[in-house]
Amino acid sequence: MPRHYGPYGGSFVPETLVPALSELEHAWKTARRDPAFQRELHRLSSTLGGRPTPLYFARNLTRRGRGAEIWLKREDLLHTGAHKFNNALGQGLLAQRMGKPRLIAETGAGQHGVATAMIGAALGLETEVYMGAIDMERQRPNVDRMRLLGARVLPVTTGTRTLKDAINAALRDWITNVRTTHYLLGSAVGPYPYPAIVADFQSVIGREIRAQSRRTFGRLPELVVACVGGGSNAIGTFRPLLGTGVELLGVEAGGPSGSRGAASLSAGRPGILHGSFSYVLQDSDGQVAETESVSAGLDYPGVGPEHAWLRDSRRVRYLAVHDRDALRAFHWVAEDEGILPALEPSHAIFAALREARRRPKRSRIVVTLSGRGDKDLAVVLRGSG
Repeated sequence: MPRHYGPYGGSFVPETLVPALSELEHAWKTARRDPAFQRELHRLSSTLGGRPTPLYFARNLTRRGRGAEIWLKREDLLHTGAHKFNNALGQGLLAQRMGKPRLIAETGAGQHGVATAMIGAALGLETEVYMGAIDMERQRPNVDRMRLLGARVLPVTTGTRTLKDAINAALRDWITNVRTTHYLLGSAVGPYPYPAIVADFQSVIGREIRAQSRRTFGRLPELVVACVGGGSNAIGTFRPLLGTGVELLGVEAGGPSGSRGAASLSAGRPGILHGSFSYVLQDSDGQVAETESVSAGLDYPGVGPEHAWLRDSRRVRYLAVHDRDALRAFHWVAEDEGILPALEPSHAIFAALREARRRPKRSRIVVTLSGRGDKDLAVVLRGSG
């Protein structure tokens, strides 16, 4: 079986899904070559999504770091408040192209669910979103948004009741309803071609960073940082920069101090999860381990297979940041810059500030601010109490 990313990737799925994955791959590859599809993708990215998102000089964060300049790639300003719009729009248009009237999705932090609900409404597609019961409680504002956008939110009460179990439920639904339904998978995980499709639609982030950096300060940054759960915003940030000399840093969720959190690249080992071979957090018996993170969007025991390959090849460096430090970074950005970041990119911001202090002031660091933090206010206030 082809793995696509060195030894990683593949499509470990029931036979029922093989034709659907082939259909999806064909639709995606033909759409990439179709000028009409690309025009519609660009039109809606601009007029509905609000692209391009700006590159922002975080002057006060830079002063706090006392080193390299900190720049934020403002994906939080994209419609629905996160980078998830990019992939949801692309896959929604593919669903239309394949004649699938129904979308299903999984969500952890709720941002992908909101983006899918919005795209479903805009394109006239029935939409249902699976979400772990624990995540529904800690991300209540996004549950309300999905419902207001016309989506049906389906609570998942099995297993850990978080993102992993939402994906399990969505896959079971897709197997049952594959002829009429497109599974709009939200991260760069799962069976091929999903990791490639998600990376393709999210690569607009890295392309804009590349162009905006050259236009703004005349060259590429020395370091680009992004948070990594399943890995969609990070692979979209990193992929257009892989052929350059830019240093790339992925930041996982370390969870509470003393735990493995959800840091599969830092603390896991290769295994199969949700149809793909990649790094997975496992117990001593090889069973998928429970995860723990203050950020629902990073609370996943696996990672996209392209990240696994980039880790092993050492093109990208990966590290983990604990909950308490992510919360500290949230407050730094809020109080220094007047921006409420999501808890997911707060992990990346903490790592970027630590890196800035080691580098000369003429260096530039770009951090992908993958989402806004209004969804996390209750969690932050509890964690700061």
